[in-house]
Amino acid sequence: MKLEPINNEELQNLRNQTIGTSQLIHFNNAGSSLPPDVVVDTVIDYLREEALSGGYETEAKYIDRINGVYDQIARLINADRDEVAVFENASAAWCTAFKGLSFKDGDEIITSEMEYVTNLIGLVDLQNADGIKVKVIPNDEQGNFSMTEFEKAINAKTKLIMVTHVSSSGGSIAPVEEIGDLAEKHQILYLVDACQSAGQLPLDVKKIKCDMLSATGRKYMRAPRGTGFLFVKKSSQDLIKPILLDFQAAGNVSLTAYTLRKDARRFELYEKSRALTLGFGKAIEYAMNIGLDRIWHRIEHLSVLMRRKLAEIPGIIVRDSGDRLSGIVAFSVNGVESSEVKLKLAEIGINVSVGGSQATPIYMGKNQLSTVVRASVHYYNTEEEINTLCQELSAMISAL
Repeated sequence: MKLEPINNEELQNLRNQTIGTSQLIHFNNAGSSLPPDVVVDTVIDYLREEALSGGYETEAKYIDRINGVYDQIARLINADRDEVAVFENASAAWCTAFKGLSFKDGDEIITSEMEYVTNLIGLVDLQNADGIKVKVIPNDEQGNFSMTEFEKAINAKTKLIMVTHVSSSGGSIAPVEEIGDLAEKHQILYLVDACQSAGQLPLDVKKIKCDMLSATGRKYMRAPRGTGFLFVKKSSQDLIKPILLDFQAAGNVSLTAYTLRKDARRFELYEKSRALTLGFGKAIEYAMNIGLDRIWHRIEHLSVLMRRKLAEIPGIIVRDSGDRLSGIVAFSVNGVESSEVKLKLAEIGINVSVGGSQATPIYMGKNQLSTVVRASVHYYNTEEEINTLCQELSAMISAL
Protein backbone atom coordinates (compact mmCIF):
# COMPACT_ATOMS: atom_id res chain seq x y z
CA MET A 1 0.00 0.00 0.00
CA LYS A 2 1.31 3.43 -0.97
CA LEU A 3 2.12 5.64 2.00
CA GLU A 4 0.07 8.85 2.12
CA PRO A 5 2.16 11.61 3.70
CA ILE A 6 0.65 13.95 6.26
CA ASN A 7 -0.58 16.86 4.15
CA ASN A 8 -0.94 20.49 5.19
CA GLU A 9 -4.65 20.23 5.96
CA GLU A 10 -4.17 17.19 8.19
CA LEU A 11 -1.17 18.81 9.85
CA GLN A 12 -3.20 21.89 10.71
CA ASN A 13 -5.96 19.70 12.17
CA LEU A 14 -3.40 17.84 14.28
CA ARG A 15 -1.96 21.11 15.52
CA ASN A 16 -5.44 22.40 16.32
CA GLN A 17 -5.87 19.31 18.49
CA THR A 18 -2.72 20.19 20.48
CA ILE A 19 -3.09 23.45 22.38
CA GLY A 20 0.62 23.72 23.08
CA THR A 21 1.46 24.26 19.41
CA SER A 22 -0.34 27.62 19.55
CA GLN A 23 1.77 28.73 22.52
CA LEU A 24 5.35 27.87 21.53
CA ILE A 25 7.71 26.07 19.17
CA HIS A 26 8.48 22.73 20.79
CA PHE A 27 11.67 20.96 19.73
CA ASN A 28 12.04 18.94 22.94
CA ASN A 29 10.04 15.89 21.91
CA ALA A 30 12.89 13.57 22.89
CA GLY A 31 12.42 14.88 26.43
CA SER A 32 8.64 15.14 26.67
CA SER A 33 6.40 15.89 23.71
CA LEU A 34 3.24 17.98 23.70
CA PRO A 35 0.26 15.69 24.35
CA PRO A 36 -2.87 15.91 22.20
CA ASP A 37 -5.78 17.65 23.92
CA VAL A 38 -7.77 14.40 23.98
CA VAL A 39 -5.03 12.73 26.04
CA VAL A 40 -5.08 15.57 28.58
CA ASP A 41 -8.90 15.44 28.74
CA THR A 42 -8.84 11.67 29.26
CA VAL A 43 -6.59 12.01 32.31
CA ILE A 44 -8.41 15.01 33.82
CA ASP A 45 -11.87 13.52 33.29
CA TYR A 46 -10.84 10.29 35.00
CA LEU A 47 -9.27 12.13 37.95
CA ARG A 48 -12.42 14.23 38.33
CA GLU A 49 -14.55 11.10 38.39
CA GLU A 50 -12.27 9.56 41.02
CA ALA A 51 -12.83 12.67 43.14
CA LEU A 52 -16.59 12.35 42.81
CA SER A 53 -17.02 8.58 43.01
CA GLY A 54 -13.91 7.14 44.68
CA GLY A 55 -10.76 5.59 43.26
CA TYR A 56 -11.68 1.92 43.48
CA GLU A 57 -15.24 2.57 42.34
CA THR A 58 -14.07 4.50 39.28
CA GLU A 59 -11.55 1.78 38.44
CA ALA A 60 -14.31 -0.83 38.54
CA LYS A 61 -16.39 1.27 36.15
CA TYR A 62 -13.55 1.64 33.64
CA ILE A 63 -11.81 -1.70 34.14
CA ASP A 64 -12.43 -2.88 30.57
CA ARG A 65 -10.85 0.28 29.15
CA ILE A 66 -7.92 0.03 31.57
CA ASN A 67 -7.29 -3.59 30.63
CA GLY A 68 -7.69 -2.63 26.98
CA VAL A 69 -4.50 -0.55 27.21
CA TYR A 70 -2.55 -3.82 27.24
CA ASP A 71 -4.17 -4.72 23.92
CA GLN A 72 -3.28 -1.30 22.53
CA ILE A 73 0.39 -1.64 23.53
CA ALA A 74 0.44 -5.15 22.05
CA ARG A 75 -0.90 -3.85 18.72
CA LEU A 76 1.60 -0.97 18.77
CA ILE A 77 4.58 -3.36 18.86
CA ASN A 78 3.00 -6.48 17.28
CA ALA A 79 3.13 -8.50 20.48
CA ASP A 80 0.62 -10.65 22.35
CA ARG A 81 -1.38 -9.17 25.20
CA ASP A 82 0.17 -11.47 27.80
CA GLU A 83 3.66 -10.24 26.84
CA VAL A 84 3.03 -6.65 27.99
CA ALA A 85 3.38 -4.98 31.40
CA VAL A 86 2.55 -1.34 32.18
CA PHE A 87 5.13 0.71 34.10
CA GLU A 88 5.45 4.27 35.33
CA ASN A 89 8.60 4.86 33.27
CA ALA A 90 11.05 3.20 30.93
CA SER A 91 13.86 3.04 33.50
CA ALA A 92 11.77 0.95 35.87
CA ALA A 93 10.74 -1.29 32.97
CA TRP A 94 14.31 -1.73 31.70
CA CYS A 95 15.75 -2.33 35.18
CA THR A 96 13.04 -4.89 35.94
CA ALA A 97 14.07 -6.90 32.90
CA PHE A 98 17.82 -6.49 33.28
CA LYS A 99 18.10 -6.95 37.04
CA GLY A 100 15.77 -9.94 36.89
CA LEU A 101 18.19 -11.92 34.73
CA SER A 102 20.63 -14.38 36.27
CA PHE A 103 24.31 -14.13 35.45
CA LYS A 104 27.35 -16.08 36.58
CA ASP A 105 31.05 -15.33 36.73
CA GLY A 106 32.52 -15.32 33.24
CA ASP A 107 29.34 -14.38 31.40
CA GLU A 108 29.66 -11.65 28.80
CA ILE A 109 27.29 -8.86 27.74
CA ILE A 110 27.49 -6.99 24.44
CA THR A 111 26.31 -3.40 24.13
CA SER A 112 26.99 -0.30 22.02
CA GLU A 113 28.67 3.05 22.58
CA MET A 114 25.25 4.74 22.34
CA GLU A 115 23.89 3.11 25.50
CA TYR A 116 21.89 5.28 27.87
CA VAL A 117 23.25 6.15 31.31
CA THR A 118 20.66 4.21 33.34
CA ASN A 119 21.56 1.05 31.45
CA LEU A 120 25.27 1.64 32.02
CA ILE A 121 24.67 1.99 35.75
CA GLY A 122 23.08 -1.45 35.68
CA LEU A 123 26.14 -2.84 33.91
CA VAL A 124 28.53 -1.28 36.44
CA ASP A 125 26.62 -2.80 39.34
CA LEU A 126 26.64 -6.20 37.68
CA GLN A 127 30.34 -6.15 36.85
CA ASN A 128 31.26 -5.12 40.38
CA ALA A 129 29.09 -7.77 41.99
CA ASP A 130 29.43 -10.76 39.67
CA GLY A 131 32.56 -10.33 37.58
CA ILE A 132 30.70 -10.03 34.30
CA LYS A 133 32.59 -8.87 31.22
CA VAL A 134 31.03 -6.13 29.08
CA LYS A 135 31.98 -5.64 25.44
CA VAL A 136 31.16 -2.26 23.90
CA ILE A 137 30.80 -2.20 20.12
CA PRO A 138 32.08 1.16 18.86
CA ASN A 139 30.49 2.91 15.91
CA ASP A 140 32.55 2.88 12.73
CA GLU A 141 34.14 5.98 11.19
CA GLN A 142 30.83 6.91 9.54
CA GLY A 143 28.99 6.74 12.86
CA ASN A 144 27.21 3.46 12.16
CA PHE A 145 26.84 0.47 14.44
CA SER A 146 29.37 -2.08 13.19
CA MET A 147 27.66 -5.39 12.50
CA THR A 148 31.04 -6.87 11.61
CA GLU A 149 32.58 -6.03 14.99
CA PHE A 150 29.37 -7.08 16.69
CA GLU A 151 29.44 -10.57 15.21
CA LYS A 152 33.14 -10.90 16.06
CA ALA A 153 32.34 -10.12 19.72
CA ILE A 154 29.90 -13.02 20.08
CA ASN A 155 31.22 -16.20 21.65
CA ALA A 156 30.04 -19.08 23.81
CA LYS A 157 30.14 -16.88 26.93
CA THR A 158 27.82 -14.20 25.52
CA LYS A 159 24.73 -14.18 27.74
CA LEU A 160 22.99 -10.95 26.74
CA ILE A 161 22.89 -8.39 23.95
CA MET A 162 21.53 -5.00 25.06
CA VAL A 163 21.07 -2.13 22.64
CA THR A 164 19.51 1.33 22.72
CA HIS A 165 17.46 1.63 19.54
CA VAL A 166 17.64 5.43 19.12
CA SER A 167 20.43 7.35 20.79
CA SER A 168 19.48 10.03 23.29
CA SER A 169 22.24 12.43 22.26
CA GLY A 170 23.67 11.32 18.94
CA GLY A 171 20.64 10.92 16.71
CA SER A 172 21.66 7.52 15.33
CA ILE A 173 19.36 4.52 14.87
CA ALA A 174 20.73 1.08 15.69
CA PRO A 175 19.99 -1.78 13.24
CA VAL A 176 17.88 -3.65 15.79
CA GLU A 177 16.42 -6.15 13.31
CA GLU A 178 19.83 -7.18 11.99
CA ILE A 179 21.10 -7.48 15.56
CA GLY A 180 18.04 -9.60 16.36
CA ASP A 181 18.85 -11.99 13.52
CA LEU A 182 22.27 -12.64 15.03
CA ALA A 183 20.87 -12.94 18.55
CA GLU A 184 18.44 -15.57 17.30
CA LYS A 185 21.14 -17.37 15.31
CA HIS A 186 23.36 -17.67 18.38
CA GLN A 187 20.46 -18.16 20.84
CA ILE A 188 21.41 -15.14 22.98
CA LEU A 189 18.98 -13.11 25.06
CA TYR A 190 18.27 -9.71 23.52
CA LEU A 191 17.13 -6.55 25.35
CA VAL A 192 16.14 -3.40 23.43
CA ASP A 193 15.74 0.07 24.93
CA ALA A 194 13.06 1.70 22.75
CA CYS A 195 12.66 4.77 24.94
CA GLN A 196 13.26 7.21 22.05
CA SER A 197 11.88 5.07 19.23
CA ALA A 198 8.40 4.18 20.53
CA GLY A 199 6.04 6.57 18.79
CA GLN A 200 8.75 7.84 16.44
CA LEU A 201 9.41 4.69 14.41
CA PRO A 202 7.25 1.64 13.68
CA LEU A 203 8.16 -1.13 16.17
CA ASP A 204 7.60 -4.82 15.55
CA VAL A 205 9.03 -7.12 18.20
CA LYS A 206 8.55 -10.14 15.97
CA LYS A 207 10.79 -8.57 13.32
CA ILE A 208 13.25 -7.29 15.93
CA LYS A 209 13.25 -10.77 17.52
CA CYS A 210 14.00 -9.32 20.94
CA ASP A 211 13.25 -11.08 24.20
CA MET A 212 12.63 -7.82 26.06
CA LEU A 213 11.85 -4.24 25.06
CA SER A 214 11.25 -1.20 27.28
CA ALA A 215 9.72 2.16 26.39
CA THR A 216 8.27 5.35 27.83
CA GLY A 217 5.07 7.22 27.05
CA ARG A 218 6.16 10.82 27.56
CA LYS A 219 8.52 11.15 24.60
CA TYR A 220 7.42 10.39 21.05
CA MET A 221 4.25 8.58 22.16
CA ARG A 222 2.85 11.95 23.31
CA ALA A 223 1.46 10.32 26.45
CA PRO A 224 1.49 11.73 30.00
CA ARG A 225 4.64 11.63 32.08
CA GLY A 226 4.61 8.68 34.43
CA THR A 227 3.80 6.06 31.78
CA GLY A 228 5.76 3.31 30.08
CA PHE A 229 5.76 -0.39 29.31
CA LEU A 230 7.84 -3.54 29.20
CA PHE A 231 7.55 -6.29 26.60
CA VAL A 232 8.80 -9.75 27.55
CA LYS A 233 8.47 -12.55 25.04
CA LYS A 234 6.35 -15.39 26.39
CA SER A 235 9.13 -17.95 26.04
CA SER A 236 11.53 -15.72 28.00
CA GLN A 237 9.32 -14.71 30.94
CA ASP A 238 10.47 -17.52 33.22
CA LEU A 239 14.10 -16.45 32.69
CA ILE A 240 13.45 -13.17 34.53
CA LYS A 241 12.89 -13.13 38.27
CA PRO A 242 10.49 -10.35 39.27
CA ILE A 243 12.29 -7.77 41.42
CA LEU A 244 9.24 -6.71 43.44
CA LEU A 245 6.11 -8.75 44.00
CA ASP A 246 2.65 -8.04 45.32
CA PHE A 247 -0.75 -9.71 45.08
CA GLN A 248 -1.12 -8.76 41.40
CA ALA A 249 1.89 -10.85 40.46
CA ALA A 250 1.38 -13.76 42.82
CA GLY A 251 -1.48 -15.94 43.96
CA ASN A 252 -2.03 -18.94 46.25
CA VAL A 253 0.07 -17.15 48.86
CA SER A 254 0.93 -18.87 52.13
CA LEU A 255 3.79 -18.64 54.59
CA THR A 256 5.70 -21.17 52.54
CA ALA A 257 4.93 -20.53 48.88
CA TYR A 258 3.13 -18.56 46.17
CA THR A 259 2.35 -18.99 42.48
CA LEU A 260 3.43 -16.47 39.85
CA ARG A 261 0.81 -15.39 37.33
CA LYS A 262 1.36 -16.68 33.81
CA ASP A 263 1.81 -13.44 31.88
CA ALA A 264 4.06 -10.37 31.80
CA ARG A 265 1.98 -8.58 34.41
CA ARG A 266 3.92 -10.62 36.98
CA PHE A 267 6.55 -7.89 36.59
CA GLU A 268 4.17 -5.08 37.60
CA LEU A 269 3.03 -3.81 40.96
CA TYR A 270 -0.69 -3.33 41.42
CA GLU A 271 -0.71 0.35 42.39
CA LYS A 272 -0.30 2.89 39.61
CA SER A 273 -2.30 5.79 38.24
CA ARG A 274 -5.31 4.50 36.33
CA ALA A 275 -5.83 8.00 34.91
CA LEU A 276 -2.34 8.03 33.41
CA THR A 277 -2.76 4.48 32.11
CA LEU A 278 -5.91 5.53 30.26
CA GLY A 279 -4.11 8.62 28.97
CA PHE A 280 -1.33 6.36 27.70
CA GLY A 281 -3.87 4.20 25.91
CA LYS A 282 -5.48 7.25 24.33
CA ALA A 283 -2.07 8.47 23.10
CA ILE A 284 -1.37 5.07 21.51
CA GLU A 285 -4.78 5.13 19.85
CA TYR A 286 -4.12 8.65 18.55
CA ALA A 287 -0.74 7.67 17.08
CA MET A 288 -2.05 4.50 15.46
CA ASN A 289 -4.94 6.37 13.88
CA ILE A 290 -2.37 8.56 12.14
CA GLY A 291 -0.12 5.60 11.36
CA LEU A 292 3.41 5.02 12.62
CA ASP A 293 4.79 4.76 9.09
CA ARG A 294 3.31 8.16 8.26
CA ILE A 295 4.57 9.65 11.53
CA TRP A 296 8.09 8.43 10.85
CA HIS A 297 7.94 9.67 7.24
CA ARG A 298 7.23 13.21 8.43
CA ILE A 299 9.74 13.13 11.30
CA GLU A 300 12.43 11.96 8.89
CA HIS A 301 11.56 14.76 6.45
CA LEU A 302 11.71 17.42 9.17
CA SER A 303 14.95 16.15 10.68
CA VAL A 304 16.71 16.05 7.31
CA LEU A 305 15.55 19.62 6.69
CA MET A 306 16.71 20.78 10.12
CA ARG A 307 20.15 19.23 9.77
CA ARG A 308 20.63 20.75 6.34
CA LYS A 309 19.59 24.24 7.42
CA LEU A 310 21.65 24.14 10.61
CA ALA A 311 24.72 23.00 8.68
CA GLU A 312 24.37 26.03 6.41
CA ILE A 313 24.79 28.45 9.36
CA PRO A 314 28.42 29.52 9.98
CA GLY A 315 29.29 28.77 13.59
CA ILE A 316 27.00 25.75 14.00
CA ILE A 317 28.32 22.19 14.01
CA VAL A 318 25.81 19.37 13.53
CA ARG A 319 27.06 16.50 15.68
CA ASP A 320 24.99 13.60 14.29
CA SER A 321 26.68 10.94 12.18
CA GLY A 322 25.60 7.70 10.57
CA ASP A 323 23.52 6.51 7.64
CA ARG A 324 20.29 6.21 9.64
CA LEU A 325 19.40 9.22 11.75
CA SER A 326 16.35 9.89 13.90
CA GLY A 327 14.30 12.97 14.68
CA ILE A 328 16.81 13.91 17.40
CA VAL A 329 19.19 16.55 16.04
CA ALA A 330 22.33 17.37 18.06
CA PHE A 331 24.45 20.44 17.38
CA SER A 332 26.85 22.94 18.93
CA VAL A 333 27.06 26.71 18.60
CA ASN A 334 30.62 28.03 18.52
CA GLY A 335 31.25 30.43 21.36
CA VAL A 336 27.99 29.73 23.19
CA GLU A 337 27.45 27.09 25.86
CA SER A 338 24.62 24.67 25.10
CA SER A 339 22.78 25.67 28.28
CA GLU A 340 22.97 29.33 27.24
CA VAL A 341 21.57 28.49 23.80
CA LYS A 342 18.68 26.73 25.45
CA LEU A 343 17.95 29.67 27.77
CA LYS A 344 18.10 32.27 24.99
CA LEU A 345 15.74 30.26 22.79
CA ALA A 346 13.34 29.65 25.69
CA GLU A 347 13.05 33.41 26.17
CA ILE A 348 11.46 33.68 22.73
CA GLY A 349 9.25 30.61 23.04
CA ILE A 350 11.41 27.92 21.43
CA ASN A 351 12.01 24.76 23.45
CA VAL A 352 15.17 22.72 22.95
CA SER A 353 17.15 20.68 25.48
CA VAL A 354 20.75 20.08 26.44
CA GLY A 355 22.28 16.67 25.89
CA GLY A 356 24.89 16.25 28.59
CA SER A 357 27.80 13.86 28.73
CA GLN A 358 26.00 11.97 31.50
CA ALA A 359 23.20 10.81 29.17
CA THR A 360 25.36 8.80 26.76
CA PRO A 361 28.78 8.81 28.48
CA ILE A 362 30.64 6.43 26.16
CA TYR A 363 29.61 8.21 22.96
CA MET A 364 30.13 11.71 24.36
CA GLY A 365 33.51 10.84 25.84
CA LYS A 366 34.70 9.25 22.61
CA ASN A 367 33.80 12.41 20.70
CA GLN A 368 35.14 14.74 23.42
CA LEU A 369 31.78 16.43 23.92
CA SER A 370 30.61 17.75 27.25
CA THR A 371 27.22 19.01 26.02
CA VAL A 372 25.23 19.43 22.82
CA VAL A 373 22.06 21.30 22.00
CA ARG A 374 19.34 18.76 21.27
CA ALA A 375 16.46 19.78 19.00
CA SER A 376 14.04 16.91 18.49
CA VAL A 377 11.27 17.20 15.90
CA HIS A 378 7.85 15.56 15.85
CA TYR A 379 5.26 15.27 13.12
CA TYR A 380 3.31 18.27 14.42
CA ASN A 381 6.30 20.57 13.95
CA THR A 382 6.46 22.66 10.78
CA GLU A 383 9.01 23.76 8.24
CA GLU A 384 8.31 27.36 9.29
CA GLU A 385 9.24 26.53 12.88
CA ILE A 386 12.56 25.13 11.69
CA ASN A 387 13.18 28.32 9.71
CA THR A 388 12.43 30.39 12.81
CA LEU A 389 14.86 28.33 14.92
CA CYS A 390 17.61 28.81 12.33
CA GLN A 391 16.96 32.55 12.05
CA GLU A 392 17.20 32.98 15.81
CA LEU A 393 20.39 30.95 15.98
CA SER A 394 21.90 33.03 13.18
CA ALA A 395 21.01 36.22 15.05
CA MET A 396 22.51 34.79 18.25
CA ILE A 397 25.80 34.06 16.49
CA SER A 398 25.84 37.48 14.78
CA ALA A 399 25.48 39.18 18.16
CA LEU A 400 28.64 37.55 19.55
